[in-house]
Amino acid sequence: MMPKTDPRGAIAQAIAQATGRPFRPSGEAAAGGGCINDARVLHGRDGSRYFLKLNAAPRRAMFEAEAAGLAEILATGTLGAPRPVCWGEADGRAWLVLEHLELGGRGSAAALARGLAAMHRVSRPQFGWRIDNTIGATPQPNAPDADWVAFWRARRLGHQLELARRRGAGRRLIERGARLLEVLPAFFSDYRPVPSLLHGDLWGGNYGYAGGEPVVFDPAVYYGDREADLAMTELFGGFPAEFYAAYREAWPLDPGYGVRRGLYNLYHVLNHYHLFGGGYAAQAEAMMGRLLAEAGA
Repeated sequence: MMPKTDPRGAIAQAIAQATGRPFRPSGEAAAGGGCINDARVLHGRDGSRYFLKLNAAPRRAMFEAEAAGLAEILATGTLGAPRPVCWGEADGRAWLVLEHLELGGRGSAAALARGLAAMHRVSRPQFGWRIDNTIGATPQPNAPDADWVAFWRARRLGHQLELARRRGAGRRLIERGARLLEVLPAFFSDYRPVPSLLHGDLWGGNYGYAGGEPVVFDPAVYYGDREADLAMTELFGGFPAEFYAAYREAWPLDPGYGVRRGLYNLYHVLNHYHLFGGGYAAQAEAMMGRLLAEAGA
């Protein structure tokens, strides 16, 4: 049954206003949209389709930031992504309407890598972004900073360690985290990253192929070290081997990437601890131990 308060009427009106043509819904179907949002495919009587995400009203800012991130990626012309159509809040629900992309079939992992490398060459004077957003459902602060180490310490690892403390993480995790923040410059003694446009949450579930062309979605956009995007592609099983070969051919990686990969993925493991608890605390502790050993601490 439909809830007593339902924003579908407001959504249909917003789609019509955004596209310049009437949208008369003919039905909808559930869609895979992760564990955060209620995802739907909206069908129009004219054969049009849109991808809809629904959440509680306070999540409107999350949707606004996602739309801005997708627009930032699309503006580069380097990778495909669903075009944001409209977003808003009505009847106690926040919503985001995106272009519906027919995902499926095979595509070139090398093309995805070349597009990603080209996107990473899009730069800005500072690390961070003009607005805060979320990584999953977790707030992700993006206040700009010209110093990458300072940005990563305060806006990424330090932020997640504070969330872990509030969640009740054990003393060893907090102590190792504090020590890691102290020795962070050791990982960048002879490496100076430039602010690259990052997807920010680039695992295997956030890319696909539409008409054979690579597309990305569900971003957590900011400008940072490109290695952070590459590191996450390896966190949950990795991408195809041809992806990494093509990326390195387009833009070779620094020799220290193999160590910093763990530093960057620690952010996501801590975020998973914040969101899901469980064994992620032990995984984070082990990662910190290896990183501290690498830093001679």
